[in-house]
Parts: sequence; structure tokens; C-alpha cells
Amino acid sequence: MNAIAPVSARDRESGRVAGTCLRLTALVIGLALLAAVVLASLIVGARPIAVATVLDALLAYDGLLAEHIIIVDHRVPRTLLGVLCGAGFGVSGALIQAATRNPLADPGILGVNAGAAFSVTLAVGLFGLHSIDAYLCFAFVGAILVTLAVYALGVAGRDGPTPGRLVLSGVALSAVLGGIGSGVAPLKPEAFDSMRFWSIGSIGGRSMAVVGAIAPFIGAGLSLALIVARSLNAVALGDDLARSLGATILRARILTLLAVTVLAGAATAAVGPIGFVGLVVPHVVRWFTGPDQRWIIPMTMIYGPVLLLAADVGGRLILFPAELEAGIVTAFLGAPVLILLARRRQASGL
Repeated sequence: MNAIAPVSARDRESGRVAGTCLRLTALVIGLALLAAVVLASLIVGARPIAVATVLDALLAYDGLLAEHIIIVDHRVPRTLLGVLCGAGFGVSGALIQAATRNPLADPGILGVNAGAAFSVTLAVGLFGLHSIDAYLCFAFVGAILVTLAVYALGVAGRDGPTPGRLVLSGVALSAVLGGIGSGVAPLKPEAFDSMRFWSIGSIGGRSMAVVGAIAPFIGAGLSLALIVARSLNAVALGDDLARSLGATILRARILTLLAVTVLAGAATAAVGPIGFVGLVVPHVVRWFTGPDQRWIIPMTMIYGPVLLLAADVGGRLILFPAELEAGIVTAFLGAPVLILLARRRQASGL
């Protein structure tokens, strides 16, 4: 027995080193991809702009040059929103999946997008708002309220927030709110024409004012996610074992819900109900990091923006010189992943 123990210890240490190397490699690759898609977001569009011109616009802006105006007033806000909202959608999805132990969980699937869309529908139908900036507050409040409602329905009952109950609650509320919203739409047809652009999901057409409005919320949500990461590792073991390890389950889930609400609510309010980023990215990240949330969450902060910006840039190229909104591109990417995950689980969690 004594002769075997050192070999086993060396094997474990070798496994840890290999795992760390893989994670660091994925981190470097993620940062390189993020830099690449950020640059692509600044140079690709109906009017392609050279890298040298982009740098000149950022370092020595001239308001008389059309290309400088395009970069600073349009593409920089678009790119920053892609980074912020990609991180927000991705991390909120990772948090929901960890807290509920449900790999199918996603802010969109759990009704956050529907809540934001319904609030915007009411704002347009009742108050005649037709500006994306004006939608921001209503969408944020709606996302918060529906997230709370879904979780309240999910925790009802003896078993607590089971994966199936949360998903079904989100689907049910989304259907109800969607039906009501369809009834409100005819009230102001002209106003709803402007809302359709928001509801598809796009990071374009927003100003720096929108970036400034959501940045504090995204920053606070990401900070909270990093704080709760260690507790989520314990939650993944099951409630009973987590309690035996000293984890406070209720506190962890409340903080997680708060982070998800802030992140998904702010991101949806800014760019519309872009789905599947929070579903796809955490699964991709787990291929490299394993189940440790202390690695999953920071990596998702990087790979979430990579996916959203790549979808946005791809949408500009697919129909060049026209554009395909990022929400449509992510749906094409995410829907097959959702079907694959559902088939692998054989509906065991539903």
C-alpha cells in the first residue's frame, strides 16, 4: 500500500497540472479571439474601414471625417455593447445552470427576455414610446419582475426549485406574456414598427448613452457572480452535501438570482432579447474548465462577448452590404445546441 500511494499522488498532481495548463491555454485563446472580434467589429460593415483609420479615429478623432464619425459614434458603442451584453448573457446563463443544476437553463428559456419584451410592449402601446433609449428602463424592470416570478413559481412546493419546474414556469410565463403582448400591439401600430427592431435583438443602432446606462449594472452583476462562484461549487454537489460542507444554500441562491436578474435584465434592456448566448457559452467553457465555477464564470466573461460579437460581425457579412441581426444569428447557432442537449438528457430532468 505504501508503494502505491506516492504514484497515486503523482498522478493526481499531474492531472491538476494538466488541467491548469488546459485552462490557461483556453484563457489565452479566448483573449486572442476577443481581441480579433473586437477589431473585426470596428472595421467590418457596409463601409469597410482600414485598421489604420480605426486607430486614427480612436487616437486622433476628427469630427469632420465621415469614417471617424462612423467609428466613434456607431461602431465603438456597438462593440462595447457586444462586450458588456455578451458577458452579461453568458454569465447569467452559467449562474442559472449552476444554481439549478440544469444544463438547459438560460435567461431566455426562463422568461427574462419575455418579461423585458412585455414591458416594452406596454411602454409602446400605452405611452407611445418609440426610442430604443426610452425602452431601457421599462425592459430592465420587466426582466427583473419576471425573473422573480419564475423563481417564486419554481421554489413553490416541497422539492424547491427543481430544473423542470423552473423551465416550465419560464415557458408558461413567456407564453402568457407573449399572448397579452400580441393583444396590445394593435393599439399603436406605428409605434410598434420601431419596437420590432429591438425585439429581434441587435447590438447596432445604440448610442454611448445606452452603454453608460448599463455598464454599472453589468459590472455589479459580474462582481457578484465572482463572489458567489465558490458557493455554487458546493451547490452542485446537492443541497444536503453542500450544507454538510458549511455552504449556505439559501444565501447562494438569492445572490445568484440577484446577479442573474441584474445581468440578464440590463443586457436584454439594452440590445433586446438575444437568446442562446447564456446556453451555449457555459457548455463550451466547461469543455476546458471542468465543473469549477471559479474558472467557468471568468472564462464565460471572455467567451460570451466572443460569441455575440462574432454573431454580429457574421450578420454584417452574410447579407453584405445589408445586415442580419445578431439575435437571428445566435438563434441559428443556439437552437441545434439546445436540441442536442435535450436529446442527451432524454428529458430526464423535465
